[in-house]
Amino acid sequence: MSKEASEIGETPRKDYVDPPPAPIFDTAELKLWSFYRALIAEFVATLLFLYITVATVIGYKNQTDPCGGVGVLGIAWAFGGMIFILVYCTAGISGGHINPAVTFGLFLARKVSLLRAVGYMVAQCLGAICGVGLVKGFMRNPYNSLGGGANSVAPGYNKGTALGAEIIGTFVLVYTVFSATDPKRSARDSHVPVLAPLPIGFAVFMVHLATIPITGTGINPARSFGAAVIYNNGKVWDDHWIFWVGPFVGAMAAAAYHQYILRAAAIKALGSFRSNPSN
Repeated sequence: MSKEASEIGETPRKDYVDPPPAPIFDTAELKLWSFYRALIAEFVATLLFLYITVATVIGYKNQTDPCGGVGVLGIAWAFGGMIFILVYCTAGISGGHINPAVTFGLFLARKVSLLRAVGYMVAQCLGAICGVGLVKGFMRNPYNSLGGGANSVAPGYNKGTALGAEIIGTFVLVYTVFSATDPKRSARDSHVPVLAPLPIGFAVFMVHLATIPITGTGINPARSFGAAVIYNNGKVWDDHWIFWVGPFVGAMAAAAYHQYILRAAAIKALGSFRSNPSN
């Protein structure tokens, strides 16, 4: 838009197009192969994510040399690096969610339908169970004796602290997902879509550094659920609600912040309502 056009009061046009909101109920998706392909992609991606990350955790804990192994830093890299890889691989097929909290946040923002959101969550949880099951199958003795990579509240912390850590950690992740995939930024910075998996992976990495000592870092209900099912420990199940409530609350807050504050959806809706002559 030229300067002259702006000076005479002409309304500038956006240089990007927001995709239309996804329908809440879209049964037509059930007839599309792309829908089932996306479910398979989410299942396989979550399986691979849990296999690599939980195997890294068990392998580190099984080290006899206290100075050996990958350490907490390496565990955080395993989680963040796998998310980077898997989002890159699956973004064009399923969107690369690999996390029910991410799916929930995108559903609240009307990026996916309810049917797709539920399907993704089921596929993610099943993939997580299978991924952790493979770890147990390959590393049975250390798996059973070293905590199974399951999430629970660490000694010295209470459930309120753990819940807060999960809420804030998931907020960071889902906020990063929204920012990295924002169509406005994608239109103005052509490199953003290509680099989107990188900040998402880094967000996972940074959150793990902060919250591994508190909860072992959930921020992904499928990851926590898969480990809980296979390890099947009373303490893990007692704390398990934290790893659903925390991520879902964090995802809800991130979706509201991005959509209604940063993208000003509420103000735009109010302006449209006021400009409608029938109101």
